[in-house]
Amino acid sequence: MTLILASRPNVYSSSPLDRIATRREDHEWIGTQIGNPDSLFVPVWRNRNLVRGMEQGAPEAVYISGEIASALRMQNGPWAFLGLLDDKAVFAIDISTAEDPVPLLPESLGQFVDLRSVGWGVPKPEASVLAHARGLMHWRARHKFCGVCGSVCEIKSSGHMMQCTACEAQHFPRTDPAVIMLVHRGDRAILGHSTRFPRGAMYSTLAGFVEPGETLEEAVRREVLEEVGVTCGNVYYHSSQPWPFPGNIMLGFYAEGLTEDITIDPEELKDAKWFTREQMRNPDQHGFQLPRADSIARRLIEDWLAAG
Repeated sequence: MTLILASRPNVYSSSPLDRIATRREDHEWIGTQIGNPDSLFVPVWRNRNLVRGMEQGAPEAVYISGEIASALRMQNGPWAFLGLLDDKAVFAIDISTAEDPVPLLPESLGQFVDLRSVGWGVPKPEASVLAHARGLMHWRARHKFCGVCGSVCEIKSSGHMMQCTACEAQHFPRTDPAVIMLVHRGDRAILGHSTRFPRGAMYSTLAGFVEPGETLEEAVRREVLEEVGVTCGNVYYHSSQPWPFPGNIMLGFYAEGLTEDITIDPEELKDAKWFTREQMRNPDQHGFQLPRADSIARRLIEDWLAAG
């Protein structure tokens, strides 16, 4: 197999933040920075982020100053220290308790949108900050109670840990590893149409979650065999992508297909086919669509096409 290198960073990667975890337990410093008018806040409203410039096709993240954020903090929602950006403290703050977040913000500051609707086009470091805030706030909102005994949890480590008030069990942010792979053989590769895809004509790479006691390479081979009945040989890594929908890390691979016959798992896929490079370069002419531009699936496809 020819090694195919990642041609550029994936969207939601390359964070500009210094996470400076050593400050998370410095309560005095954290308290000072929360009240500092120069600090920056990343608001999250019902799993949506504040973005401007979408109408012009030039989306960018919106950070709220500490002065403006004082009204947001009165919502008493979850918050967390994300890190430092140019020596300024950056916090995520969840304002989901507000029925309408617009009156809380200055006019024309931006709009709250699902990150998947933004269409970043090219990777932007600020996109990773929004993804970071979204993923952490999603976890915080869903871990108010202990998974061991069911008692109430309290915030620790500046929002990066929840500790049970009864049994003192510690709970940390959860990230679920998932492998995503382009299986290829000669000049063809497998794309499948999932039962969960929102677009009826979209075909994408295969993917699945890593199971306990399994290596990443084993997960790739198992998922491919389960979903399309194809046996894989060599497996090698391409790149990874944080995917906070709600809390995954996508681990991208290429896999060498050793067999050709496809037998789909109908619970996972509606269809799967071998596509040639020519077909993938001209999907509209062949009646299908490739995955979204900000996905690692699209990066796997495009880098494979460039190598052929």
